[in-house]
Amino acid sequence: MRFVVVVADDVDPAGLQLLEDEAQLEVVQAAGDVELLNKSMPRAHALLVRSSTQVTGQLLASAPNLRVIGRAGMGVDNINVDVATQRGIAVLNAPGANTVSAGEHAIALLLSLLRHIPDAAASMREGKWDRGSFQGTEIRGKTLGVAGLGRVGSHVAAMARSFGMTVLAHDPFLSDARAKELHVQLVSFDHLLDQSDVVSLHLPLTPDTEGIINRERLTRMKKEAVLINTARGELVEEDALVEAVNAGEIAGAALDVFSEEPLAEDSPLRRCKGILITPHLGASTSEAQTRVSNEICKSVRDALLVGDVRGAVNIPGVSGEALGRLRPLLELSKRVGCLAAALARGQVRSVEVHYGGRDDEAPKPTMLASVEGVLCAMGVGPVSLINAMLLSSDRGITVERRVGPAAKGFETTVGVTVATSERSTKVVGALFGDQVGRIIAIDEFAVDFMPEGNVLILRNDDVPGVIGRVGTMLGKAGINIGSYHQSRSANGSDALAAIVVDMAPSEPIKSKLETLPGVKEVRFIDLN
Repeated sequence: MRFVVVVADDVDPAGLQLLEDEAQLEVVQAAGDVELLNKSMPRAHALLVRSSTQVTGQLLASAPNLRVIGRAGMGVDNINVDVATQRGIAVLNAPGANTVSAGEHAIALLLSLLRHIPDAAASMREGKWDRGSFQGTEIRGKTLGVAGLGRVGSHVAAMARSFGMTVLAHDPFLSDARAKELHVQLVSFDHLLDQSDVVSLHLPLTPDTEGIINRERLTRMKKEAVLINTARGELVEEDALVEAVNAGEIAGAALDVFSEEPLAEDSPLRRCKGILITPHLGASTSEAQTRVSNEICKSVRDALLVGDVRGAVNIPGVSGEALGRLRPLLELSKRVGCLAAALARGQVRSVEVHYGGRDDEAPKPTMLASVEGVLCAMGVGPVSLINAMLLSSDRGITVERRVGPAAKGFETTVGVTVATSERSTKVVGALFGDQVGRIIAIDEFAVDFMPEGNVLILRNDDVPGVIGRVGTMLGKAGINIGSYHQSRSANGSDALAAIVVDMAPSEPIKSKLETLPGVKEVRFIDLN
């Protein structure tokens, strides 16, 4: 299959080359060409953007085949993540690639603001030598308040400490142990505003953080304090900031981001002498652009070619590291879920997923992958880890997750029980060596086969001759048997056969198999 990657914004060529070198990928360069973008979206399997393109619900509706959205940068607020999640589209970003550049820019803004570097440079270009007008302030010995201790905020904190600053921090998700590692003191946001000489914002944009720097909070800051914002423009009420600086309520501010970009020509921010502004340059270094491009293009490539969505921001509660480490288990879980649902009869009412093992991060992604497999077998689509729970809820399917020891004799197992209006079916899979997955049980029957390819599952009486008759019929139909696993129940009256075949049997062949003496039921499952 050949996948189409539509590039909607300018992305560094270094990363795009990774995509263009893949024979299975077709790259459509639509940056700056709205007509070509709209024309290409119906074919797109992946969409690659920066901050310019607004990925709206309308744009997504024009792309029925879309699987991946790659944001060449950290924030995803220009992407309708809710709609993407409903569609099962993975939203990927490159959160670590611009850490150094963004952090350095925050410190550069701080130094430029306190040392009046832009105004002094402009004065020199005018032929002046005015040393007296540009007396600055040192940052050594001052207190920096960092709001948001993610990658960039942590980097800023480390650089500030090297300048001899004391660092206060506010981050509700940061542990005390991590704060100790970073040599920062965790405080409330209001305490940070009260005590800091410099407040630097590194928060994501959420309903809780929008407008977090408002009129009331600006009045809490010291009159000698300055505000730095290199995160998101919407964090700051810009009109209130202009008023506070003009009134001398705070000493100044430096902004690289704005609530509307490009910044309007008549914006009061442009005319306020105490506010230093730059046109969203945080990630605008050649090194950062190359790293961002390489990181996001590699993520998009791997998502399309091998289903690796470890960087997706819309799989809540599951780390990218865990998704990468658990890929063999997740693939097994998906196939176990698919097999369980395919063997069930009637309308699916509930799914129970039992993770057996010792990896604390495994239960949730194992459940998501298992439910994805169940829904695939039901013909529900498009479905992925992203929207599996949402789609199951929409269909009234209850999902339960259980954790316990692995099946006896194994280190890692996953069991999926699918209950329908007619019966309950359980399938168990196990990992061998953390890489190879096998099916080890179907209901009360012990089996052993690889969960891939074409599989016939027969329930039959435990009597002589059944295996021979089944093999003979498949042979006459030209269907080669790869493996034949026969298992009997504890009471010895019933048996189950898992037959891996090289090709799918036709409907007439399946019907004939069911008429063979001793055969009770025949189900065919394509696990590819």
